[in-house]
Amino acid sequence: MDFFIQNAHAQGANAEGGSTSFIIMMVLMFAAFYFLLIRPQQKKQKAHAELVSGLQAGDEVLTAGGILGKVSGVSDHYAIVKISDNTEIKIQKSSVSVVVPKGTYDEA
Repeated sequence: MDFFIQNAHAQGANAEGGSTSFIIMMVLMFAAFYFLLIRPQQKKQKAHAELVSGLQAGDEVLTAGGILGKVSGVSDHYAIVKISDNTEIKIQKSSVSVVVPKGTYDEA
């Protein structure tokens, strides 16, 4: 009978050590998610916010929808983009995905 009681005590000790290793593994997994997923996404968002805030007339842009044009006017939340000789569209500044090099719009 004494043999069974000793086994029970040994199992209780392992359970406490297991919870500590579980917490350590959870912290390590959170750190991995942070450095592999969250931090790069925050950097992308910061770079896009800088791009949007730096838009000015004359910039050539490509929108998220694939429209290539030249910015002819900028307000707080919107930009007017010239996409052909007589056609201008008003878009949200946040829909601009990239500012392309000068001359790209003229070549297209």
